[in-house]
Parts: sequence; C-alpha cells; structure tokens
Amino acid sequence: MLYQLTTIDPAKFSVNCTWPNENQTNINLTHLNTSMLYSGPIDPSEWVGLRKSFPLLVYLRNNLLMLAILAFEVTIYRHQEYYRCRNNLTAPVSKTIFHDITRLHLDNGLISCAKYFINYFFYKFGLETCFLMSVNVIGQRMDFYAMIHACWLIAVLYRRRRKAIAEIWPKYCCFLACIITFQYFVCIGIPPAPCRDYPWRYHGARFDNNIIKWLYFPDFIVRPNPVFLVYDFMLLLCASLQRQTFEDENKAAVRIMAGDNVEICMSLDAASFSQHNPVPDFIHCRSYLDMYKVVIFSYLFWFVLTIIFITGTTRISIFCMGYLVACFYFLLFGGDLLLKPIKSILRYWDWLIAYNVFVITMKNILSIGACGYIESLVNNSCWLIQAFSLACTVKGYKMRKYYIILWGERGYVHLSLGSMVTPCCHEWLHAYHIGVRNTKDIEMK
Repeated sequence: MLYQLTTIDPAKFSVNCTWPNENQTNINLTHLNTSMLYSGPIDPSEWVGLRKSFPLLVYLRNNLLMLAILAFEVTIYRHQEYYRCRNNLTAPVSKTIFHDITRLHLDNGLISCAKYFINYFFYKFGLETCFLMSVNVIGQRMDFYAMIHACWLIAVLYRRRRKAIAEIWPKYCCFLACIITFQYFVCIGIPPAPCRDYPWRYHGARFDNNIIKWLYFPDFIVRPNPVFLVYDFMLLLCASLQRQTFEDENKAAVRIMAGDNVEICMSLDAASFSQHNPVPDFIHCRSYLDMYKVVIFSYLFWFVLTIIFITGTTRISIFCMGYLVACFYFLLFGGDLLLKPIKSILRYWDWLIAYNVFVITMKNILSIGACGYIESLVNNSCWLIQAFSLACTVKGYKMRKYYIILWGERGYVHLSLGSMVTPCCHEWLHAYHIGVRNTKDIEMK
C-alpha cells in the first residue's frame, strides 16, 4: 500500500544494463532484447514483489481472496464447535459429510454407495490417486525434476506391499516439500538489478534455451515456468492426505467406520474365493448397484486390454511393442487368468505396471534429446527418434519445425496425441489392479 504513494517514483532508482559484447555472452545479439536485463529499465523493488499497479484492487485481489477464505474457514469451525458445546455433542471420529454411513452401508444401494465414497474415497483409493498425480506431474513437466519424480515413483512402487509403502511415505512427503521449496527459489532467481547474468549465459557455455528450460534453470530469457509448481503442490497435497490415511488405518474407530485396508490374502484361490467373501452376491442383480458391479467387474479386464492395445498401436516404437506383447499374452489366457490364485494375477499385473512405469521413466530421460538436442538428432541420429518415437510435447520449446520435417504436419499432431496414451494406460492399469487387490470388498461368484 505504501509503495503505491505518488511520492515513490520507481524511475528514480531503476537501473539500465549495458549490452555485453560478443565475447561476453553466448546469446545472439539480435536476441538480447528478449532478456529482462536489456529489454528496458529494471525496477529493483519488483524482485521483492513490489510494483506500481492501477487499480489497486486488482493488485491486492489474490491477497484479499486468501484472507476471505481463511475467515470463512475459521467461521465454519467456530460455529461447529459452538453448536457441539451447546448441544453436548462430541466431534465425529472421522471428518466426513455423512456421519451415519459406514462400511456396512456400502452395498445397500447406489445412494448409500455414493455417500460412502464421498466420505471415504481417499481412504480407500488415496494411494492410487497419489500414483496417478505423480504420473501427471511427470507428463506435464518432462524435465529434469520430472526425472527425479519418476525415480521416486519407482522406489515407492518397488515396495509393493501397503505396509512397506507406509514406512517410506513420510520420506516421500519430505522430498516433495523440499523440492517445491527449492524450485520456488529457482523461480525467484537472483536479483536483476546488479546486471549480472547467469553462468550458463557466459561466452563459451554450451547451453541454449531448450536445454536451460529442460534443466529448469533460472534465466532472464527463458524463465522457469511457475505453473509446474502447481502440479507439484497438488501431488504434495495428495501425499500429505495419504500420510494421514496411513495413520488413520491404525485407529480402531476409523476401521469400524470406513473398513480396513488390509490387502487380500495372496494364497487364496480366485475360483473358490466366494466362500471366504462376506460381501453379498451381486451376480443376480437385486439392485442397480449390483448391475453396475456386474458390468464393471465382468468387462473391466477386457476394457483394460483394449486400452493396452491402443497404447501399443497409437505410436510405432520399441516401447509400444512391449504393450502389444503383453496384450496378446493376456489374450492367450483369456478369462482363465481370472481363475488363477490372487498372487499369480497380481504378479502378472505388477510386471505390466512396472513396464509401464519403466516406459514413462525412459521417455522422460530421453526427453533431454527430444527437447534439448533435437537439431543434432535430426541431423545425425534420425533413426533414434523414430525407433523410440521421441517427442517433446511440452509447450515452450522451439522445435516444431524439426518434427514437421520428420513426421509432417499430421504426423506431428498424431505424435503429440500419442504421448497422452501412456499415462492414460497407467491409470487404467492401476484401476484394475485396485479391483484385484481389494477383491475382498467385492463378490465374484
């Protein structure tokens, strides 16, 4: 507010940087005017978040909105506390919307099922949601930090068992919090007022705009995209909620209300599993919920195989060949695969999910070539691009002309759409994996 006074004139303390010589920078002199250092006067106060704005309400709207949301939250909590004290009520064990809905009401009908999942969806499927959010971060970024996320995803999935994942989960949350904080400082960068450029812009440094963007380095020309922090934050939010879920699973009161998340016994035979399942039989379709269960659990396996086949045929590459092999392998067994022991079914599906994560990781690692060194690959190693179907689908990289040379205009659009299929396949693989791993919550008679 004080900075908006007319007595404060930014022009009086703004700085004009002198243009460097050709032997002082690796930037083409014709492109220097795109740098924040040389595009105009530099106001030092902007680096700390102060700038002149008119009207002032537009400048303060985000802060006012955050204040209004916090006030609304406090009002709701105070009102709930006052209402409970006045009527001698105790706070519910779980913070749910429908307090009278428990695990026992899940199979009573569509409405009860919808209420249950409104209450406990993240309790049941929060871990898988975190995996999908992690894949979303990798697909949206496709840079150096996405590669680190992919390594952590492999490390977590390698644990397999839910109890083992719960042990490493606090470290994963700590990693997410630290990496978001570090990236925030990267986005801020060094103050431009001293007119000092970054070392990767010095003469002789072999960094171009695409490499700097992939490495997510601070820069005055290719500034780091702060929107990526939103994807990381959403992943951190889900991971924090899942950490709370792991703690709630050890509380008897929560298990009574929401049910337990204990995994199915691996030694059970799927063909004779019905005698061990306490859930009512839905095959005879006594309600609309039973009809939905029959459709989902009878045809989800074939639908997922269709997704795998589409993933393998959308783009022709070495990676896609693995999806086709897996698809035909599952088709060879057909419905008999579902009659194998639970341990065997999960082993097959775990290998397929592992291959899917491996492909996602390798595509992210190879994106340094697809996004940063595409000109060199087009000129010297065109076969590598076509063999692995390399594509840089993240906006902001200047390389569209090279892909059009390789694939043509239609091929470039087809290549971009094909990059979305692998994450989609990962989502459906996890969806079916959830169905098999939580078989004790359904009835497959």
